Amino acid sequence: MNLSQIKSSEEQMAQLMAYPKDTPLTMINILKFKKNTGNGNETGRAAYTRYFKNVQPLVALSKAKLIWKGAVASTVVGDSKGQPDLIYLVEYPSVNHFLKLISNPDYQIIAKDRTIALEYGGLIACKTL
Repeated sequence: MNLSQIKSSEEQMAQLMAYPKDTPLTMINILKFKKNTGNGNETGRAAYTRYFKNVQPLVALSKAKLIWKGAVASTVVGDSKGQPDLIYLVEYPSVNHFLKLISNPDYQIIAKDRTIALEYGGLIACKTL
């Protein structure tokens, strides 16, 4: 597994720390599931479904909200062989709300399902224009 496709590097986290502190932050999640997690016959999609369900209370605590979620139907421009399976957008009141979520010890336990589920787990921080 290439963790650079699933977890942030130190440089990426440093860039995120420079984000304006009191500015809303929208995270674009671009996900490609593994066929199998390595836990018996469990699929990546099943493990991610468990992660998504279990992380909801923590997302609510961070005052974030799911803006949009969709299954990828087809790639119109770009590499259709490696196209993602799912894309969704989550808005946080600030970068600190997001950082508090991912540093929560309960999140660290839940995040293991995200790690085993994904072949690729892009997370892009966006500032609304």
